Amino acid sequence: MPRDTISPADEEKIKAAIKEAESNTSGEIRVHVESNCEGDVLDRATEVFADLHMHLTEQRNGVLFYVALEDHQFAVLGDAGINAIVPDHFWEDITAEVIKNFKQKKYAGGLAKGILMAGQQLKAHFPYDTKGDINELSDDISFGD
Repeated sequence: MPRDTISPADEEKIKAAIKEAESNTSGEIRVHVESNCEGDVLDRATEVFADLHMHLTEQRNGVLFYVALEDHQFAVLGDAGINAIVPDHFWEDITAEVIKNFKQKKYAGGLAKGILMAGQQLKAHFPYDTKGDINELSDDISFGD
C-alpha cells in the first residue's frame, strides 16, 4: 500500500515542498501515489489529472506528479497553459531527477526535489500574484489503491 511506503514524515516533507514551490508562483502542484498503474503511465496520469480537477485552474497551470510505487512508474504532467511555454527539456529534467532519487528509495526526497524544480520554472512563467492569488488546489497528497 502507498501509505506504507510514504510515511507521515515523508508526506509532510512533500507538502512542505509544494507549499514552498507554490509560494513563488500562481501554478498549482499535486502529488498522487498509488500502488499499480494499469496501462500506459501517461494515460493513467491524465486520468488522475482530470479526477483531481486540475484542469480547472484559472491559468491552466497545474502540475501533477504521479507515482505508481509497485510498478515503478512515474510521470509528471502539466496542463495546457504550462506546456505551451516551458522549455522542451522541462519535464525530462524533472523526471530524471525524481527517478534518480527513487532508485535510491528516496521517494519523498525525489518528489520534493522535482516539485521545487517545477516551482522554479513555474515562477518564471506564472509569477505569484500578490493581489489575489489563491491556492486553487489542495496541497495534500492523494492516494489510490
